[in-house]
Amino acid sequence: QLQLVESGGGLVQPGGSLRLSCAASGFTLDYYGIGWFRQAPGKEREGVSSISLSDGSTFYTDSVKGRFTISRDSAKNTAYLLLNTLKPEDTGIYYCAANRWGYSTLEAALYEYWGQGTQVTVSA
Repeated sequence: QLQLVESGGGLVQPGGSLRLSCAASGFTLDYYGIGWFRQAPGKEREGVSSISLSDGSTFYTDSVKGRFTISRDSAKNTAYLLLNTLKPEDTGIYYCAANRWGYSTLEAALYEYWGQGTQVTVSA
């Protein structure tokens, strides 16, 4: 069974950090482009960051540039999203996704596999 499982979310104060993990099972994550998306309460899902299959090129939406870092660990078949200098507006459910085209893209329609999400709450 092909599956992505996120973990690492939680409650953190503004300015704090979290590291989200996205563990793949049933397939090798190295062969896929990876994206992180989030959905805040009452808002549409938005793309946050992505990393390509080919050269590891990354992309970040403007609101998280310089604060978030996407990476992947082949040995652990896991992708990560490091969230630094968190703000209340970063609150939401964070999802990881994989696309077989290998693209670094925030176009959600290109992703076939999705995790169940992990909650991130930034509040004092």
